[in-house]
Amino acid sequence: MSKSKFIFVTGGVASSLGKGIIASSLGNLFQFRGYKTTILKLDPYLNVDPGTLNPYEHGECYVTNDGAEADLDLGHYERFLNLPTSQLNNITTGSIYQSVIEKERRGDFLGKTVQVIPHITDEIKERILLLESKENYQIIIIEIGGTVGDIESLPYIEALRQMKFERKNDVAVVHLTLLPFLASSGEVKTKPTQHSVKTLLQSGVQPDIIVCRSEYSIDEKIKNKIALFCNVDFDCVIESINVETIYEVPLLMMEQKLDLVVSNKIGIKPLNDLDNNLWIKRLERLKNPQKTIQIGLVGKYVELKDSYISICESLIHAGAFLEVKIVIKWLHSEKLESTNLEQSFKNCDGVIVAPGFGDRGINGKIKAVQYVRENNIPFFGICLGMQVAVIEFARNVCGYLDAHSKEMNSKTMHPVIDLMESQKKIKNIGGTMRLGRYNCELIKKSLAYDAYQVSSIDERHRHRYEFNNKYKDVFSEKGMLFTGLNKKLNLVEIIELENHPWFLGVQFHPEYKSTFINPHPLFINFIKACLTIRL
Repeated sequence: MSKSKFIFVTGGVASSLGKGIIASSLGNLFQFRGYKTTILKLDPYLNVDPGTLNPYEHGECYVTNDGAEADLDLGHYERFLNLPTSQLNNITTGSIYQSVIEKERRGDFLGKTVQVIPHITDEIKERILLLESKENYQIIIIEIGGTVGDIESLPYIEALRQMKFERKNDVAVVHLTLLPFLASSGEVKTKPTQHSVKTLLQSGVQPDIIVCRSEYSIDEKIKNKIALFCNVDFDCVIESINVETIYEVPLLMMEQKLDLVVSNKIGIKPLNDLDNNLWIKRLERLKNPQKTIQIGLVGKYVELKDSYISICESLIHAGAFLEVKIVIKWLHSEKLESTNLEQSFKNCDGVIVAPGFGDRGINGKIKAVQYVRENNIPFFGICLGMQVAVIEFARNVCGYLDAHSKEMNSKTMHPVIDLMESQKKIKNIGGTMRLGRYNCELIKKSLAYDAYQVSSIDERHRHRYEFNNKYKDVFSEKGMLFTGLNKKLNLVEIIELENHPWFLGVQFHPEYKSTFINPHPLFINFIKACLTIRL
């Protein structure tokens, strides 16, 4: 192909139907057919990025190699395509308006009245086309956040309309809708889908393919009805029923011939052969585990599981690799007290203390680390989880009873976790943390080296505070090992403990690099340790 083909994925009827999973599955199929594929998320909110959003608002904030704070759907894209994304793969309305206003202030528009059309829509199209001009992708899938009819999404729908007009045979539109089932009548109802498509048509966009989420399989009569009233071909009405795991969706879409239908719409003929045997084998291991273990996940956002979605998926990846079913026991850090620790961690084969910010729930996390350390339960601390392990060790092993992080207590006499030097003069909050990929050198005789089997690694970060090197000697004397260091910045990246079966904390976020095909080595070795100690 001489230039990129564009596949837009829109949603209607209800939010959270799984546009990201459908986009990822479609990308997965094209990639396994040998096409250079990527996925772009268009987010309609006015935040420049999700970095300042509370996880309760928007779930996890994902971080790319180049330091972009992005929507959690980028995590799905990477996990399904096994390729890294970048700042080019997530666009928000806030970033679009910010760029246009900056151009206006510079005088770039030569005195013209700045308007949504053409200036905002042109900016959207330019951002999309960067992936074509800079990266030479053959297939670019664009997921538009929200549902059609939302006022926030209108500029994106208009940009889609223009691209469909300008690039004609290079653009296809996949519209995901819900087919609700009414128990009272025993019917699957198509009317919401019809109204959703009409709303899209009011903006000048005719969908090419309709993917229907349904709890029940839809018959030929329903497909014919949707095709007739929504003006699409019969074979372009695709069924998407609930499955056991999201990693089945690419195979479901393959069975429904979604990739074949889309390829016809964008003129890819003949379509390359599909080779996804590795994916199928990994899925078989996931669905047929030989053992089951329980992992306690300690966090303060456990009411919204999407706050820790990358960690959960990383556990699934490691479990599939090892043929182990992993059951997560969600433990709210605010509810952990000395009196309920034994009951809380009963039957837990291992414990993860999750990332986070702020002091809410911090005491519960500290108590959790103390319990797993003293009871030889495998421990994996991520970002704040590592910092909490440092605070607990300082208090209960080194004797610094008031030890804390300056993030939680600016007046502590023993700031074992302190603000990074490079952060001390920063005033703006958004996009100013230590973000993205940084190097880490490993000590060979360590749990970390056993996992990676290399001495130099790169991992993604998202933090402002770090281990205070002033306490390094004291901690070492008491049995804490510093097995991963960023030598250029003189920062501690990985801590371990002597005389413990498996105790490891990392300042970075390994969950951002785990994929279904390539599980992260730290998660694999953590699960191995849980299995070994259990036996």
